[in-house]
Amino acid sequence: MTERRVHLSRSAPQAYQALAAFSKTVGSIAAEGGIDARLKELVQIHTSQLNGCAFCVRVHVERALKEGITADVVAQLPVWRESGVFSDRERAGLELAEAFAFIHEEGVPDDVYDRVGAILSEQEYVALSWILVAINAFNRIAIAGRYSVPPRDDLAGEDRDAASGAAW
Repeated sequence: MTERRVHLSRSAPQAYQALAAFSKTVGSIAAEGGIDARLKELVQIHTSQLNGCAFCVRVHVERALKEGITADVVAQLPVWRESGVFSDRERAGLELAEAFAFIHEEGVPDDVYDRVGAILSEQEYVALSWILVAINAFNRIAIAGRYSVPPRDDLAGEDRDAASGAAW
C-alpha cells in the first residue's frame, strides 16, 4: 500500500515560491561573495547527504555534473577529511555544512567557526551560511513529503519535471 503524504510545495505553492525567491537571493549573495558553483554544489550535496535527502542529493549531483564536477569528486564527499581532492576553501565549506546540518547539537562550535574563519573571508562565510540555511530548508520539505527519487531510466521525464518545477 502506498503511503500518501502531503506535498508541501503543491499544497501551499505561495510558500514554496517565497522559498524559491529566497534561494535566488541567496544565489546572488553567493555570487557576490565569491562562492563559485563548485563550492556551492559540493556543500549542498554534502548537506543533503547528511540530512538523508535523496531528492536534493539527486538535484545537486545533476547540477554539479553540469558544472564539471566529476563523479569521483562527488563520491569523495562522505570521506572529505581523508580525501585529497578538496581545496582548503572546500574543506572549510564542508565542515561548515556539517555544523549547519547538525546545528541542533551545539550550534556552530567555536573551533569550527575559528577554523572556517581562518580560511574564508567574512563575506564568504556569510554567503555559505545562507546557502546552508536554504538547502537545509529544501531538505526538510523534500524529506517531510518523502519526495520520490525514480530510477535513472526516466532521466528525460525527471529533467522535464525539474525544469517545470513539477518535481516539487
